[in-house]
Amino acid sequence: MQCAHCGKPLETRPCPSCQIETLKEALFCHRCGARLEAFVSSPNPSPGAQGEEDFSQRILCRDGTCIGVVNEQGFCRVCGKPYTEAP
Repeated sequence: MQCAHCGKPLETRPCPSCQIETLKEALFCHRCGARLEAFVSSPNPSPGAQGEEDFSQRILCRDGTCIGVVNEQGFCRVCGKPYTEAP
């Protein structure tokens, strides 16, 4: 699977239900809708850190129809659009 914007290869994993390649950080399969196991980026997460998010530090997607939050790389986690400052 490649990024539609830059063409770089994306990390994927197979869906346990239909075996199609899905994005590594996806929560649901884009083909069959099966719930995927949560992706943990750190092999040894600190106790209590999993599932805790500081909502005061999140940046919301600027697309008025999207409900996503911007990730560390500057892209929306839902629609994939890059974050841009408000005009």
